[in-house]
Amino acid sequence: MHELKQSLIKIGRKLQKDEDLNAVIERIGDARIVLLGEASHGTSEYYHWRSRLSRRLVMEKGFSFIAVEGDWPQCYLVNRYIKNYPNSGKNAREVLFNAFDSWPTWMWANVEMIDLIEWLRAFNSNFFSENKIGFYGLDVYSLWESLEAVTDYLEKHDPKAAVVAKQAYRCFEPFGGDIEKYALSTALVPDSCLTEVVSLFQEVQRKSEVYQDEPESLFNLEQNALVTVDAERYYRTMILGGVESWNIRDHHMDETLERLMTFFGSKAKAIVWAHNTHIGDARATDMAGEGMINLGQLVKEHQRREGVIAVGFGSYEGSVVAADIWGDQPKKMLVPPAMVNSWEDVLNKTFAEDTLIIFKKKNPAPMLEKRGQRAIGVVYNPLDERSNYTPTILPERYDVFLFLNKTSHLRPLHIPLHLQADLPETYPSGL
Repeated sequence: MHELKQSLIKIGRKLQKDEDLNAVIERIGDARIVLLGEASHGTSEYYHWRSRLSRRLVMEKGFSFIAVEGDWPQCYLVNRYIKNYPNSGKNAREVLFNAFDSWPTWMWANVEMIDLIEWLRAFNSNFFSENKIGFYGLDVYSLWESLEAVTDYLEKHDPKAAVVAKQAYRCFEPFGGDIEKYALSTALVPDSCLTEVVSLFQEVQRKSEVYQDEPESLFNLEQNALVTVDAERYYRTMILGGVESWNIRDHHMDETLERLMTFFGSKAKAIVWAHNTHIGDARATDMAGEGMINLGQLVKEHQRREGVIAVGFGSYEGSVVAADIWGDQPKKMLVPPAMVNSWEDVLNKTFAEDTLIIFKKKNPAPMLEKRGQRAIGVVYNPLDERSNYTPTILPERYDVFLFLNKTSHLRPLHIPLHLQADLPETYPSGL
């Protein structure tokens, strides 16, 4: 343990202010894709530091867009706002509140996102349309919303093509927007609505300039059509269990990121915000042994290693917004001190303050041991803390790691501000 601590001390730097990120900017260099992680979906400081780093990458390195672990239709509403498209909303708070109105709302409809979205809009006001920074969603969950978006758009701009969209819509209509109900039905009819969504995607790919009423409307239409195909596959496999649905999801994220890079041109640069489980290389964890891939692995396989930088995040203790079970009311939970011998425990015992760690290409043997790293999603059970850790070789999972000793919960927009101090608080007894 002593040797590991000494190795970490040599590459650790304090993290307090913007200037402390200079070393990260230098490490990023000419990389075209920067992956910014988080150890939970409900921690304020992760959003705070990702925002600070993203602003610098946009200003100093000319990055083209931010792509997040969010659904395409909702994130596209934010994209329209920051680019000041017609009727795109009055302010960031309103746009975030209205766009992200389905569970888990707090991931993007939170106070921490407001300043970044307003900053992006102000920054974009200095540029013509083709040079504006974009904001997009990489995820695959929005089957119904994307299908509705395609149908509505084609009805206005291409009534003949809208016939195909309506056929797909009618196929899903009996399930009334109930994803679980549709997924269960595919166990009896394996292909279910697959043919319809593939036909719709093919129809949309027959590009027509009649679709182009805004600079990105054709791309938006195609992406929503792609989401319907991959979302149908995702939900159809999810009901079977196993890792295939996870892999479909991250392949979709990877394909969407590649499509965005192509759309923005040969000089495009991307910032990605997603959970550590998506942006850290899966091959450095036990995910690989279970047959799982992730976005971080796929991107590094497609690009030269020097072209991609993955920045992981973690903390020792604090509070987080999460739910007890899927779909339940979110609440503030206290996050107990990290498990003994986990990466967070080692870092806490090594550094008295928040620390930035920039790994070298060759790291000493003690740093290449697998240790647990905490991962908290939208659902969290601190009573079963052991299940919240992923065995990880930290320097092979990330290029840079931001360690914060104590973190605090997000401030969700869908919970009234005057009540947020009174969010239900739990703490696991005996930890």
